[in-house]
Amino acid sequence: MKLVDTHTHLYEEQFDTDRNEMIQRAIDAGVATMLIPNVDTTTVKDMMELVRQHPNHIFPMMGLHPCYVKPETYKQELEIIRKYLFENEQSAESEVNAKISPHLTHRLPSFVAVGEIGIDLYWDKTTLEIQKEAFEIQCDWAIEKNLPIAVHARDSLHILIELLKKRKQRPHGVFHCFTGSLEEAKELLKLDYYLGIGGVVTYKNTHLRDTLKQVPLQKIVLETDSPYLPPVPFRGKRNESAYTKIIAETLCSVYEKSLDEIAAVTTQNAYDLFQV
Repeated sequence: MKLVDTHTHLYEEQFDTDRNEMIQRAIDAGVATMLIPNVDTTTVKDMMELVRQHPNHIFPMMGLHPCYVKPETYKQELEIIRKYLFENEQSAESEVNAKISPHLTHRLPSFVAVGEIGIDLYWDKTTLEIQKEAFEIQCDWAIEKNLPIAVHARDSLHILIELLKKRKQRPHGVFHCFTGSLEEAKELLKLDYYLGIGGVVTYKNTHLRDTLKQVPLQKIVLETDSPYLPPVPFRGKRNESAYTKIIAETLCSVYEKSLDEIAAVTTQNAYDLFQV
């Protein structure tokens, strides 16, 4: 059985004491592929170091998270992220490599998606317009690079759906940590997006399991968003990629399929979307 954790922040400080052991636990649990979204320019170095240490298991995304779209810095952040995304294939001696780690003498790994991008109105509603701008810019990059987008949509799903509907060209991709309504799920399916399903699907009072009964398994990918949003029975504790299996087990009852069937379909979905 093979599983893919399509969204995990393995570089976060919560893993500093046992990161390698945690990664091995995931591999032992069948989670042989882990995809890491970038947050801002400060997370790139640690993310890339993990990719280099585990080249057969960990694959990076590149993007600017909406919570880090700030009036005083977002243009500079986007410019640096653009260089990471577009210059990594050009030269082992590029300025981009030097910024990540001066001692490196080989090219950056290829990115599997533009992410984590989107709009977050939970923490700050005052930056909505520049969050929209950053999202649109990064969607353009994804189209140019023929990469999927990994979308963060907190209190903003309706806005993002409308932005994508208005685009002449839409990037393909996934709405990470989907917890929306059936109507919102149908809107995303019409736009041909995947839904990233994580620990919330295991929570007692969630409507998500009922919603997913009307969503084809062929449009689902698994994720943990670790170290955040741990599934039952680990709520209140640190999440980790090994718990992808718990999410898959929960989907067995939703779709009335075996664990092997859930794993096979969702893993192939991830391979198809991210080309890993």
